[in-house]
Amino acid sequence: MSDANPEVTANAEKFAGIALSPLPDVADALGVSIIDVHKLLKDGRLVAVLDGQGRRCVPEAFLEGGAIVKALPSVITLLRDARFTDEEVVDWMFRPDDTLPGTPAQALLDNRGTEIKRRAQASGY
Repeated sequence: MSDANPEVTANAEKFAGIALSPLPDVADALGVSIIDVHKLLKDGRLVAVLDGQGRRCVPEAFLEGGAIVKALPSVITLLRDARFTDEEVVDWMFRPDDTLPGTPAQALLDNRGTEIKRRAQASGY
């Protein structure tokens, strides 16, 4: 019998290609306390998923230059309004889309937030 948490194992496989940062590293990258990172997660400005070691982590692509990527909190809100879980938000953000091209996460980094917000809003319908 295995002691492995099935959720941790599933997430490790699902998010294997995504660079993830544990919450203490996110705090360092943003120059804030770990308590502030927990508040950002609670307020929906960031989302976290479990990595292969069972730690809550944020995708590195959601942070740039010591800040949260512009438009990310709006996209998270739109997807949560459509009843997406944090894992589904991350999956949606990193799912390749030939019409972009690339992923929604990359499009946000390329300052194409308006298009991604439109697509996130449409995802709920």
